[in-house]
Amino acid sequence: MTKWQIVLTLDSQRETESGNAIDLADAIRAGADMRVGTAFRHNEHIDPTADSNELIREVMDHRITYLLEDRWVAGIENLRVPIQLPDGFGPRESMSFFLYNQDGHQAIARPYLDDRPDTGQPAVSPLTDYSAMPKYHELENFDAATSAPSSNFIYDFEYFRYMVRSNWTEVLAHDADGNVTSGKLNDLTEAFGAGAEVKIAVRGLCDDLAADAAAAIDHEVFIHLGACYYYTDTRLLIGSANPVVRTRPSIPLGYSTQAWDFGWLMPRTDGHVARWLCDPYTLKFRRDAERYAMRWFISD
Repeated sequence: MTKWQIVLTLDSQRETESGNAIDLADAIRAGADMRVGTAFRHNEHIDPTADSNELIREVMDHRITYLLEDRWVAGIENLRVPIQLPDGFGPRESMSFFLYNQDGHQAIARPYLDDRPDTGQPAVSPLTDYSAMPKYHELENFDAATSAPSSNFIYDFEYFRYMVRSNWTEVLAHDADGNVTSGKLNDLTEAFGAGAEVKIAVRGLCDDLAADAAAAIDHEVFIHLGACYYYTDTRLLIGSANPVVRTRPSIPLGYSTQAWDFGWLMPRTDGHVARWLCDPYTLKFRRDAERYAMRWFISD
């Protein structure tokens, strides 16, 4: 199997120690998976009142990756729930959509899944007091009185290690109308039929979250597919995508009020993408469809 490789390392002040962001962007553009390794002290990050100064190493799996302006990488943890180290889970049922940029800027969006009522409306919120955690620097805070708070921040981890595994091959690309621009559908269908995992890169997936969709930052969002289906007469391959977290395109990438959501996609090789997206403030789903240019990758 292809091994994970560290292509970029930042120190605690987010200065480059080794590698470079160009190699990271090149890997993500080619479909590579990404993980980020960090380290922190228990009584600096988990419980400031604790006596334990034990070093904790963490590696997180960013199953959703963004490539912005063909040069800037960010990743989102799309399956994480709140972990309360070392014993269990956090106090409220929620998702923990942590987001990491290539320069160490971080963010968190947390849609609560319980039924507690909101105490306020979506809005810019006051910064949280993290004086007990001096390595935590909150930059922006949003929607604190709702069921979908988010914030952008920097935590001074001991290091940031950006790791990639480049075991993907692009086999098909098409425009939003399904016109093939490179590769062959046969290569995709034969590989999927032989058991290969499939991943897509969707161009402009979050344009509708921008304040001005026509001026949205160019971006691709990379998403793993689960089940795939091939209609052998009409020669149409359809995928059931893993959960995706969408946020307004920006550099660095982050969250802001009423500018993110999450849900599921059903992409097809003719450019059609059915969307089943959840409003994080209400947990109500909507169904719609858009057309996107996409690139399709298979695992080696």
